[in-house]
Amino acid sequence: MQHIPKSSRYTLGGKIDSIFVELIELLFKTLYSSNRNVETLESAIAKLDTLKILIQLSWESKLIATTHFTKLIEQLGEIGKMLYGWKRNIETGFPAKNMRGINKR
Repeated sequence: MQHIPKSSRYTLGGKIDSIFVELIELLFKTLYSSNRNVETLESAIAKLDTLKILIQLSWESKLIATTHFTKLIEQLGEIGKMLYGWKRNIETGFPAKNMRGINKR
């Protein structure tokens, strides 16, 4: 969170960092679980939404520049689309591909 001023870096910036790490942990947990748990993926989606809100709050508080905010929100939006697509695939039983493109069953 190098773009956040020092006064907010360890409060709001620290929370953003923490949630980002939790999001990554949930995604790995979903990816490597044997049953592709929808509940874990839904938790990851909720963390992503929380992350978006905190980043918007940072922008509204003028802690990050508009250019950084726009770039982050666009990227997080793309991640959200991927997660919802992944969730839909799990719910419909469509076999998801792993990182190497081989179907996992």
